[in-house]
Amino acid sequence: MMAAPSAGGRPGSALSLDRVWHVYEHQFLLYRRTWRGSIINSFFSPVLFLLAMGVGLGSFVDRSGGDALGGVSYLAFLAPGLLASTVMQTASFESTFPIMAGFVWIKRYHAMHATPIEPTEIALGQLAWSATRITLVGSIFVLVMGLFGAVASPLVLLAIPVATLTGLAFAGPITAYAATQKTMTSFNYIFRFGITPLFLFSGTFFPVEQLPLFLQPVAWLTPLYHGVALSRSLALGTAGAEPVVALVHLGVLLLFIGGGLVATLVVFNRRMGR
Repeated sequence: MMAAPSAGGRPGSALSLDRVWHVYEHQFLLYRRTWRGSIINSFFSPVLFLLAMGVGLGSFVDRSGGDALGGVSYLAFLAPGLLASTVMQTASFESTFPIMAGFVWIKRYHAMHATPIEPTEIALGQLAWSATRITLVGSIFVLVMGLFGAVASPLVLLAIPVATLTGLAFAGPITAYAATQKTMTSFNYIFRFGITPLFLFSGTFFPVEQLPLFLQPVAWLTPLYHGVALSRSLALGTAGAEPVVALVHLGVLLLFIGGGLVATLVVFNRRMGR
């Protein structure tokens, strides 16, 4: 299947969805070896989080009054935030070490490029696989939310694609960055000074309005805040009350995804000499 010409590709080459699929299929075949452990971890991780924070800590929060949370239980407030945050963490991991392995350690991207597969197609196949992984994680998390009774609206099903968009908002920029690195040292800074602070201060555990005034705009500029807010409004069934706000959250996520996609395509082409 042929489509538009591939930017930076070989003379006369065109973007092939078949070749994108081959890259995606390669990632899927690799995952077949580890999917059992991955599924188990994806299930027990939200169980432990919701037990410890939602049920354990939440019982104290609920007894002290839920006015700050809009009258909902802390479990119902926390669960959709953890959904977006967990997907962010999964997307970040998938976009660091595996990308470096493809360029530096295993060099599978170079092996792919030795065939007719273009760098653009490799990048698209990799991002498509990242989307699949984080969608799987998000789906399992929503299932666990249902088992815990942390779902107030059937609109929570829409929180799954929102979580996927949140993950892709991180996957694209981080994949582009990882593709420029030759050692994994810098990844420590991403997780220590980027992912962890966002996890703690983007509205997952408490409303960002409780942050100091000078920090609130910082939270608004991050994709996780918008993913958390949109996922929470869907899980609680309040998204329809402020549709414009929901569209703003969605627009910000799409903006990050678009920028990350362009950056990934450019870096992959440059890294492989195209």
